[in-house]
Amino acid sequence: MAEPKKDMDLDQDAADYLGEEGLSLDELAAQEPDTDQDAELEALRAERDELKDRFMRALADAENARKRSDRDRREAEQYGGSKLSRDMLPVYDNLRRALDAATEEQRTVSKALIEGIELTMRELLSVFGKHGIEPIVPEVGDKFDPQHHQAMFEAPVPDTKAGDIIQVMAEGFMLHDRLLRPAQVGVSSTPA
Repeated sequence: MAEPKKDMDLDQDAADYLGEEGLSLDELAAQEPDTDQDAELEALRAERDELKDRFMRALADAENARKRSDRDRREAEQYGGSKLSRDMLPVYDNLRRALDAATEEQRTVSKALIEGIELTMRELLSVFGKHGIEPIVPEVGDKFDPQHHQAMFEAPVPDTKAGDIIQVMAEGFMLHDRLLRPAQVGVSSTPA
């Protein structure tokens, strides 16, 4: 029974320490902040906030990298063959010149040859179409468009306005929404 007396003595000692206000031990603990624990808690919060910020940035970087790789993949699919396409354009030009140079007499004498060239030309245009290559075919009298045409020369031509196309030397081509080759044209200057 001596031990309960000791507990009472401890409670009395605490009451004497707390003074006349009569605060309990819990209230005293609440009043006297533990500065070491508060500093540690603030350090942990700061570290948490920093890690959260780094995590959010890493997520944003990963999303941006995904979008960039998707865009690069789409561009590679659409425009990856642009060099080969550009190299095929002289083949088209030569076939066009061969057909344009054939006279009516040559067409009757070499009918099978001319038909073969025409079939080859149609097949080439079909392959171009499958891969998103579309011809730019300006007509004489159209307005010059620097986005799609390349002026090879300028000449004053009566009954035309400045900037009108007066001759088409080579057709241009678009690869999807990009200019593969501008149409080569002659343009009217202001008539004298």
